[in-house]
Amino acid sequence: MTRFPITLTSLAILVCLGVAEAASKKPVTAKPSSVSQSAEAQKPVAGKSVALAYLHQLPATFPTRPYFDPYALDEGLQGARLGIKDNNTTGQFTRQFFSLTEVQVPADGDPLEALKTLIANGIRFVLLDLPADRILELADLPEARDMLLMNVASPEDRLRAADCRRNLAHLIPSHAMRSDALAQYLAKKRWAKWLLVIGNTAEDKLYAAAMRQSARKFGAKIVAEKTWDHQFDDRRTPESEVPVFTQGEDHDVVVVIDQSGVFADVFPYRTWQPRPVTGDAGLVPTAWHRTHEAWGALQLQNRFHEQAARGMKERDYAAWLAVRSVGEAATRTNSTGFEELRGFLFGDAFSLAGFKGVPLSFRAWDHQLRQPVLLAADRSLVAVAPIEGYLHPRNELDTLGYDQAESLCKF
Repeated sequence: MTRFPITLTSLAILVCLGVAEAASKKPVTAKPSSVSQSAEAQKPVAGKSVALAYLHQLPATFPTRPYFDPYALDEGLQGARLGIKDNNTTGQFTRQFFSLTEVQVPADGDPLEALKTLIANGIRFVLLDLPADRILELADLPEARDMLLMNVASPEDRLRAADCRRNLAHLIPSHAMRSDALAQYLAKKRWAKWLLVIGNTAEDKLYAAAMRQSARKFGAKIVAEKTWDHQFDDRRTPESEVPVFTQGEDHDVVVVIDQSGVFADVFPYRTWQPRPVTGDAGLVPTAWHRTHEAWGALQLQNRFHEQAARGMKERDYAAWLAVRSVGEAATRTNSTGFEELRGFLFGDAFSLAGFKGVPLSFRAWDHQLRQPVLLAADRSLVAVAPIEGYLHPRNELDTLGYDQAESLCKF
């Protein structure tokens, strides 16, 4: 894989990391539907400012997690904050200033009203940490037509297909990109026979559909599909249930789909046959992982940990990419005008250094950010997709997810 060249922007960030400090946060007037809002601020340069916002709605219920894997309420937001710091580091040279407004909507609140408040405050770049249905509601708001809403949370393929919107960009990899990355690696290993284990949530079913498509695309065979709905008690334990559950058709690998993270981890080392586990446990396709250190990624990991006192997660990375994309466009165009920045983001000249060894860019046909997908175990980065040998006439990153000829997106 080719190394990404050091640009003026990335060099400036590396040289001046300690120079730009996060400034005081100042409140922004908002309607009652948005509970907490603040801005990362320094002294702006007149006429050279870019305002961004991060919009998140708290879930009605939090997913059940083991005690050692707590839920991070600031996942995503911390990545956006670090992106603002990096943008303002470069902005000292270009005399550009970037601010971030943070909006957290309660579970019973209305993100539509929160977005209208942001529009009234003149903010046109908004990062959305919301489910797919909510994202579409906001994208279809008439007032949002001349904005750029940046999806940093939902991997649903429909947002890049039949339900795509011209004012939407996607920084998080889609289900299809993840499943294609995993399928490429399994094909390389000649593990062609899959046992597919699926959870019973709607999100699990969507990801399973992408896995089926990737199996067809890369020549794998799903020998059996099983739905996991077991509950454990003193009599029914993982040691007794998983071996029985995985009996049946011979297979090379177990692919477990568990988007909520509630059962996948009971499968490794407990299957009836000695087979590797992949999907949402074992070998996992992801945008970012705590073990990734190549191509300068270690310095990003360290800076994030210093800021957030935890490791960078996938939504953090997606939010960092979103903010950095806007910052890179501002640097390259020497402009802070919305139309100039949006046009450059989706043009052929745009590229972003994302610490993954190749330049990242947006697909013109569905506004998905092209990027490698990491394949990682708990304490080891195993591979980076696209896997060597999978070629494409224009960009090898387009072997992950839906290519232009396959896309159902019609802006």
